[in-house]
Amino acid sequence: MTVQTALLQGAELLERAGIAVPKLTAEVLLAHAMRCERVYFYAHPEQELREVEWLHYGRYLHERLNGKPTQYITKRQEFYGREFRVTPDVLIPRPETEHVVEVALELARGASRVLDIGTGSGALAVTLQLETLAETWATDISPAAAAMAAENAKRLGSAVRLVVCDLAEAIAADSFDLVVSNPPYVPLTQKDGLQREVRDFEPHVALFGGETGFELYDRIAADAPRVLRPGGWLIMELGFGSLNHVEQLLHGWRNVRIAPDLAGIPRVAAAQRQ
Repeated sequence: MTVQTALLQGAELLERAGIAVPKLTAEVLLAHAMRCERVYFYAHPEQELREVEWLHYGRYLHERLNGKPTQYITKRQEFYGREFRVTPDVLIPRPETEHVVEVALELARGASRVLDIGTGSGALAVTLQLETLAETWATDISPAAAAMAAENAKRLGSAVRLVVCDLAEAIAADSFDLVVSNPPYVPLTQKDGLQREVRDFEPHVALFGGETGFELYDRIAADAPRVLRPGGWLIMELGFGSLNHVEQLLHGWRNVRIAPDLAGIPRVAAAQRQ
């Protein structure tokens, strides 16, 4: 079995199963099986796969055909130009969450202490610590997620301090200049309509924000004034349909800003403590 044949057969299987971007997915899975970069295939299409590589590739294809996200198979996902390790213990970082970083760097680059609430893989906390060199803390209710974030921080050379707690309950008052969060915001009522890759594989504690999808926003916005220093910023990612509710929560804050993503969809809400 050559590289070219393996890629063609894999892409065909994935396409028949309705998997998105089948050619790219086949390349990523084969590269993971062969422990190489995808560009290697363009120079070596006729290379024969070793038996162990073919066995791994077949297993990865089978997992993907059964709905397992590619990122959980390869155990990695890029975020803001850095490679993060991901497992089913944490939500897969999305490109749109990078807008939270961009808004934070614009509004609060001078923050000396940063808190990421519900850190998951640590993508926001690690990125902001490396970009700003601020003292950075992160919380998560899941010990497994906190361990994953700690592993990513160590591997990427980031000094993030992890706390296992519910939101910011263990955080002292008036202690941070910037609080960021990508909270769970999918309503439980929409569970059955999610893609199977999301519904069946990603951690529900990181996905669902109660019956309405607003419950975590409510709690974070209510507690943030306690945690933030005067003039500190709260920056949160917005879920679909959450804009009006979050704007109401931020009534009474200063300098409320809503930042859209590249498609023009409201993606980030930012506000400054009085």
